[in-house]
Amino acid sequence: MQLVPWAEELARDLLASALPQRWAHVQQVAGRAGRFASLLGEDGEFLHAAAWLHDIGYAPGVAVTRFHPLDGARYLTELGAPDRVISLIAHHSASAAEAEFLGLGAEVRAYDDEQSLVRDLLWYADMTTGPAGQQMSFVRRMTELRERYPAEHYVIRALDAGMVARRSAVDRAQEWIDRAGVLAHV
Repeated sequence: MQLVPWAEELARDLLASALPQRWAHVQQVAGRAGRFASLLGEDGEFLHAAAWLHDIGYAPGVAVTRFHPLDGARYLTELGAPDRVISLIAHHSASAAEAEFLGLGAEVRAYDDEQSLVRDLLWYADMTTGPAGQQMSFVRRMTELRERYPAEHYVIRALDAGMVARRSAVDRAQEWIDRAGVLAHV
């Protein structure tokens, strides 16, 4: 299996028609991750594939628990995807904090959270891309999420609970981007 083309095709099949705005977001996240991936060797393939697949848990027929990181990871497990990609999906963008609020923490913790540059770059690409694929700063993206949900909603409580992890990952990714000189291309 050619991992990245397979991931792109699967994401397209699941999202393009059913969830076109989500598909626009995924395309931009994957595009940014692909630019990072070219500098990462084998790790880049996992990053790029995970970027294509990070939101497939929203797709009709895949969304079972209605918690997209877990649903995506479970679906990919059924398909026999590489464990590393599955774990990156399960943990993307500080999902563990939200999983706790939903009573799904143990299920998400069953997947390895590799806490690596690859993970940080995936989180960065996701958390600096808006819901319709527009590029935005991390601060603006967090503000956009806060504007979408009422203050008492579990998503906002989870956002707050995972903010240190999110901010740290984005900062580490940004430092790498600056050192690697890819900032002008992202």
